Amino acid sequence: MSEVRQVLVLGIGNVLWADEGFGVRAVEALHAAYVFPDDVQVIDGGTLGLYLFELIASSRRVLLFDAIDFGLPPGTLRVFRDGEVPAWGAVKMSPHQTGFNDVLALAALRGRGPEKITLIGVQPRELEDLGGSLTDPVRARVSEAVEIGAHELAAWGFPGAARPSGASYAPLNASALALADYEGGRPSAEDACRIGDPRVLARTGPCGD
Repeated sequence: MSEVRQVLVLGIGNVLWADEGFGVRAVEALHAAYVFPDDVQVIDGGTLGLYLFELIASSRRVLLFDAIDFGLPPGTLRVFRDGEVPAWGAVKMSPHQTGFNDVLALAALRGRGPEKITLIGVQPRELEDLGGSLTDPVRARVSEAVEIGAHELAAWGFPGAARPSGASYAPLNASALALADYEGGRPSAEDACRIGDPRVLARTGPCGD
């Protein structure tokens, strides 16, 4: 059995699908803003689903960022804690929900898993823009989500220290996936059809002939 970690901070999502990348962008921003004690592990979980099992099952506390469809105005933030998180599984609200709930259920069956868990979710506006980035209403809530997360960690007894301005630090993932590099390197919607490759899909909608 893996060594138990005190706190796991996890952002899940796919940065290639517009607002689906919220969880990853939020955890990146948290990592950029704060330095946490060694007992806190901050990770970009991407879309790994069940591959996250050992990380989650061996953590006493889990803080999670994700895009969740509440059916509310885009950019709405919601916070779920502890027993509220399994109830989140009653209705499919997240593109990653099945995999994450499976991880929690499997951990519970094995008598493992977090003692405390907090989910910070945002209502997405756009999930079908392949190659897109965060939409304005979702992007505007990243900093608020980061501060909520920092306060949650402090309440658990693991406060972060603000990074000095301009301080260097190891990124969570490849530099090409960082928000600025990703947005700077991707083609515009006019130059690249984002609803599918015309070589395999019929061209319809805004990219149609």
